[in-house]
This record gives sequence, C-alpha cells and structure tokens, in this order.
Amino acid sequence: MPKRSLTIAGHHTSLALEPDFWLGLEAMAESRAMPLAALIREIDEAREAPNLSSAVRVAVLRWYQRADRNG
Repeated sequence: MPKRSLTIAGHHTSLALEPDFWLGLEAMAESRAMPLAALIREIDEAREAPNLSSAVRVAVLRWYQRADRNG
C-alpha cells in the first residue's frame, strides 16, 4: 500500500491506503476545493474509527455512496 507523510494540525503522521482510496480521497479534496491535508485533518477531527486509515476509507466510501444516490 502506498504510504504518504503528512502534517495534520501540526503533527507529522503517515497514512497508508490502497491506491483506489488515494484516488477517491484526491477526488473528494478536489470537489471541495481544499488541500488533501486539510481534508484529512477534517476527517481526523470527526472520526469515530479507531485509526485514521479506517476513518479515511469510511469517508471515501460514504462520499461515493452519496454521489451515487444523488446521481
């Protein structure tokens, strides 16, 4: 899995996701006109999942589900 290093809220971290989730996350950020790190910080602050990688995957999945319903 590709891993990227980020700074989120002043903390250095790395995030490993499957390539399709990276693509989805980049599409989410682009659709919201925000930097990828800002989107990840937002997901991190709102997460209920035990780790950031899981929270990001769930956020991407929900974003695609909403897009599919709104067709």
